[in-house]
Formats: sequence, C-alpha cells, structure tokens
Amino acid sequence: MTSQKPSLNEPSLLEFPCRFPIKAMGRQSADFEPLVTRIVCTHAELWPDEPVRSVPSKAGNFVSVTAVIEARSKRQLDLIYQALTDCEQVLMAL
Repeated sequence: MTSQKPSLNEPSLLEFPCRFPIKAMGRQSADFEPLVTRIVCTHAELWPDEPVRSVPSKAGNFVSVTAVIEARSKRQLDLIYQALTDCEQVLMAL
C-alpha cells in the first residue's frame, strides 16, 4: 500500500473570502484571550462587528476563545492553525 501526500492544490470546500470562526482552548488566565486574538490578527482581519468571545469551562479551569475572521485562503487558515498549535498556552485549536 502506498501513502499519498496531500496535494498543495487540493480543492477546498470553502469559497473565499468567507466568514470563518477560529476557536482556541487553553487554561483560564487573563492573558489567554489577548494572546489568541494577537495570533489570529497577525494573519487575518476580524469579521466586522463580531466580538471575540470567551467562554469558561464549567469548573472555570479552562477557557475557549472564538474569533471570527474574514478568511481569504486555505493557506491563511493553515498559517493561523499552525501558529495557534505552536503556542504552548493553546491546548487545542478548532
């Protein structure tokens, strides 16, 4: 059996530009939302009039941060997710 590498020109199910929510989860801290926002805004503009939202976990130990962006390409989304997963404070990015 041979494994295939994903093609760089593989078609996307998204039509760009589009509204796209980015969610990152980490430990609860005052710095987590600004950190995620800074990482996301390095690569994209936030969707107009769409606030960045934080939701704490039931026990309050973790928080999820959602930032809605104007996605312009699959490459842009890949860069955002790579930057988030490279960050030690980010436990998961969706």
